[in-house]
Parts: sequence; structure tokens; C-alpha cells
Amino acid sequence: MTDPIADYLTRIRNAVMARHRVVEVPASNMKKDITKILFDKGYILNYKFEDDGKQGIIKIALKYHPETKACAIKHLERVSTPGLRRYCNAKDLPRVLNGLGIAIISTSQGLMTDKEARAKNIGGEVVCYVY
Repeated sequence: MTDPIADYLTRIRNAVMARHRVVEVPASNMKKDITKILFDKGYILNYKFEDDGKQGIIKIALKYHPETKACAIKHLERVSTPGLRRYCNAKDLPRVLNGLGIAIISTSQGLMTDKEARAKNIGGEVVCYVY
């Protein structure tokens, strides 16, 4: 597999379109950090890291509105790919939906949202957009 982060985002996107409650993805440290950010920002209901003897599994419970049954995640977009890396400095960090969405940035201090990176005045690789 050449792009495990794109596979992670595609599995979540497919589970949202199929209205699944839980999605399982193979674990890695970067995927765990992205999952924690999605949970902290309220895009997913819960998550659990399980060890299966190999690389592990992340179980993600997706968040839906109780009445309208609409998912909290409307759009997931991979920005930086292995073939074309996208980097931004602190001044040029992207704003997703004029601040309503989040951009996940891989910095020297770990993964964080665009707002946190702007507050710390550090740039990095733009991993994905979520709204």
C-alpha cells in the first residue's frame, strides 16, 4: 500500500456513505493521532485501540445526528499525497470553510489542527481537510 492515510480516510468515507456505526482500520501512530484529533473536535463519537498481535486495529464509532441521521463528517479530503507533498508555513496555513472545518497539519511538534498550528506559529505538511 502506497498511501495508508488515504486508505484510512477512504474507509471512514465509505462507512459514512453506507451509514455504518463502527468502522475498523489498521492502526499506525499517525492514524491514532488523526483519530484523537477527530474525537477532540467532535467529528466521531468514540474510538478504541486494540492490539491483535500484529499492527493493531482502530475501532471508530461514527457520530450521527439523532433526528436527521446526518453524519457529523460531511467531507474528508486528502491534501498531501506521496506523489505531491503539500507544505505550508505558519502564515499560509489553509482555512477550511472559513474556519468551520479543520485542516490537519503534520508539524515538528506532532499532528495538530490548523488553528493550533497558527497559534503556535509553526507550519508543516497539510495532511487532510475535514468538515
